[in-house]
Amino acid sequence: FYLTPAQVNSILKANEYSFKVPEFDGKNVSSVLGFDSNQLPANAPIEDRRSAATCLQTRGMLLGVFDGHAGCACAQAVSERLFYYIAVSLLPHETLLEIENAVESGRALLPILQWHKHPNDYFSKEASKLYFNSLRTYWQELIDLNSGETTDVREALINAFKRLDNDISLEAQVGDPNSFLNYLVLQVAFSGATACVAHVDGVDLHIANTGDSRAMLGVQEEDGSWSAVNLSYDHNAQNEHEVERVKMEHPKSEEKSLVKQDRLLGLLMPFRAFGDVKFKWSIELQKRVIESGPDQLNDNEYTKFIPPNYHTPPYLTAEPEVIHHKLRPQDKFLVLATDGLWETMHRQDVARIVGEYLTGVHHQQPIAVGGYKVTLGQMHGLLTERRARISSVFEDQNAATHLIRHAVGNNEFGTVDHERLSKMLSLPEELARMYRDDITIIVVQFNSHVIGAYQNEE
Repeated sequence: FYLTPAQVNSILKANEYSFKVPEFDGKNVSSVLGFDSNQLPANAPIEDRRSAATCLQTRGMLLGVFDGHAGCACAQAVSERLFYYIAVSLLPHETLLEIENAVESGRALLPILQWHKHPNDYFSKEASKLYFNSLRTYWQELIDLNSGETTDVREALINAFKRLDNDISLEAQVGDPNSFLNYLVLQVAFSGATACVAHVDGVDLHIANTGDSRAMLGVQEEDGSWSAVNLSYDHNAQNEHEVERVKMEHPKSEEKSLVKQDRLLGLLMPFRAFGDVKFKWSIELQKRVIESGPDQLNDNEYTKFIPPNYHTPPYLTAEPEVIHHKLRPQDKFLVLATDGLWETMHRQDVARIVGEYLTGVHHQQPIAVGGYKVTLGQMHGLLTERRARISSVFEDQNAATHLIRHAVGNNEFGTVDHERLSKMLSLPEELARMYRDDITIIVVQFNSHVIGAYQNEE
């Protein structure tokens, strides 16, 4: 089934979103110029989510990608809720008091976040009251715990992740008299999601990561070339420290059964995630909740199933690993993406493709044919294609779309092959998942002038 270039473009651009940070008095005072984001589904419905928001009561911007498994319910809930938990964790005591007093007396609330959403980014209206009540309990506790110290961003991020995961678990245990909501909170808790979140405030960039999505910094070297700096580590069997951490938390007798076939208890790829109460609750609690839950849950084979060798839960945590980086003028952009991107592309290629896209400059690499026998005709074709690529204005108005085009359409020579792109995008839903995963990307562009000015002040 062959797609025309116009059809390919309409599929690739369906979920793209761009945001430019507004200027004040003609000047740009933020270290972020703006961001581009996009998603390409492989699952139906897509299990990835994305979020972006400006913190209104503190400085800073939040951006995140969320990769769901066993359905999209947990990724959806985390994408709606996590930024509120982070924002509340960062608020000074007086602001928390103001917000609580406003709720008490029924006055309008101070807005905490300004969301930057694509029309397809759905928010569940039905659960908003429940979610609000859990969040309110959290800020009430923060008010009671007031130590008078200003909150450290790293701690705020860790507390927010752990608290939201805890609330997801509690809501599922308590249940809800409304049967729709009851089923929803159980779906959220029994499915799972990884999260990779950036908080940018001036030159301070914090990445909080739980699971196997990734954050990568694009750096422009003095000679104009591009390099990639990892700002997160995957929490999976490929990470030796992570395997060691899991082993340290359980008795020696379980050492052989903890990680099997590169999966936690032989089942779960990420070693950290939200939800997934099957890997956190005791067997008794799982049985009690399922038996008292709605029939749909009782009929669901997945929820009834207890992981093998399940002796000393919890086996899974949502606690993020937080990395702090001070931005420098050569740090030009940040890429946050779910593992669907990193499975198909090396970070060095990602840095080069986005860097060249943002600057509009192609660094001419010598054409590498890597051990392939290439005829003169093929070489001529490659050179003609290269010339066309340089002379044509980029067809994408969005850096994330440009990256997805390469992730799905690159051939062995590292150039986008329209035929390959067409084949990959025309796969029917049930087949697409066999060839690739959902891909969600946010590309944040930094303002080197503002970052340089910050540095000079310091």
